[in-house]
Amino acid sequence: MNADTGRDTHTHMDANTNAETGTDMDHGSSEGVLRADAIPADDARPDARIRGGLLRRHRDFRLLWCGETAGKFGASVTGVAMPLAAVTALHATTFQVGLLTAATWLPWLIIGLPVGVWVDRLPRRPIMLSAAAVSFLLYISIPVAAWSGMLSVGLLLAVALLTGTAAVFFQTAYTAYLPSILAPADQPEGNAKLHGSASAAQIVGLGSGGLIAQLAGAINGMFANAATFLVSLLCLSGIRHREPRTAKAERAPRALVKEVGEGLRLATRDPWIRTLTLFGATSNLALMGYQSVQVVFLVREVGVGSGTVGALIAAAGSGGIAGAFAARRVAARLGTARATLLFELGFAVFALLIPLTVDGAGMLLYVAGGFCVAAGVVAGNVIKASFQQSYCPPELLGRLTASTSFINFGTIPLGALLGGTLGTVLGLRAAMWITTAGVPLAALILVFSPVRRARDLPTSPVSADGLR
Repeated sequence: MNADTGRDTHTHMDANTNAETGTDMDHGSSEGVLRADAIPADDARPDARIRGGLLRRHRDFRLLWCGETAGKFGASVTGVAMPLAAVTALHATTFQVGLLTAATWLPWLIIGLPVGVWVDRLPRRPIMLSAAAVSFLLYISIPVAAWSGMLSVGLLLAVALLTGTAAVFFQTAYTAYLPSILAPADQPEGNAKLHGSASAAQIVGLGSGGLIAQLAGAINGMFANAATFLVSLLCLSGIRHREPRTAKAERAPRALVKEVGEGLRLATRDPWIRTLTLFGATSNLALMGYQSVQVVFLVREVGVGSGTVGALIAAAGSGGIAGAFAARRVAARLGTARATLLFELGFAVFALLIPLTVDGAGMLLYVAGGFCVAAGVVAGNVIKASFQQSYCPPELLGRLTASTSFINFGTIPLGALLGGTLGTVLGLRAAMWITTAGVPLAALILVFSPVRRARDLPTSPVSADGLR
């Protein structure tokens, strides 16, 4: 479950790389030893992972998976319903819609770094529970405000900002929490299942978002998202595993600035993490540039209705499912580094089909371009996800997550503002051309980096001081 804030479809997660080799469940002999403190007692047997998939045999992961899937569905509904509410009910301008998207990501720039320290100091599950509860209440407040005649663009911005703050806490805690319930050998399978189901939930949610907005109104669509956070709360509450106290928590607290610096030092000194973080930040700037105004582009420039908007975005987002299924298989055949280049550069070129979209059969250009972009982004995220959990020292994982997210997600509000500004000044189609061109251009960072010269991304853990 992700304490999502109504963000659109696909963006690059923490740009750390997954060192998996691509085999179904084997993550290498050095990481194949199950840790008794990493998983619940009923799964802490050496033969546990051969009795079936994680969803069948691992109760705590199944609950986490259900909550994540529900959260992604609700967030995707909101990703369509909230911009539509701003456009149709409040007659928001293109810039205001871009500002709405920017507000959901701005907290990463404001509190992202200290949150990483707090997550390393505190149990992660209570943080996730609190973030989900806050998001539930905030999304409920939107239709309540509409009924009382108090709804405004300012209120939508406030809700976006606050749910974005909850998402910072949840996402940082979630990334650091997953390794505590899964053995290292199971983490690639777990990440692939989470990304694949999340993409499927996004597709259904995006399609449903337009339909719900058409049948019940965009404002009432917020109830769908709020309900999914309630489901997530119940799922997280049912997880039995409790994190053991770490040596970090038992030591006397150190200065916040010093601990933040440890995460930043690791993110900037290691060449692989540094390269992928820079790429993620640049790519997210372009991705959010066009995603922040694509609803306005489809409604006002292409001329489609609310229901069709959701269907188009859902069809384009279905590429995420294909990417999740293909990622490990392609990585096994080509190598993780080469697969990263294929997905992040080769697939990204098709983003240039999106600005060509016109009414009628021309809408297929949007679907084709968006499908390839979603496939490339999700496949890249699957390849990257487990690396953050195995490459980084466990005691620094929260801070590394926050540091890379601060850089990666910090460009998202800038991208949203860029899209809104370009759409206002140059027009929506010109804005789409400029921002979609940035998607493949961002991947040139990978071409001029160690990624291009390697078959596989590294598998040995980085040292605690950020140096090998």
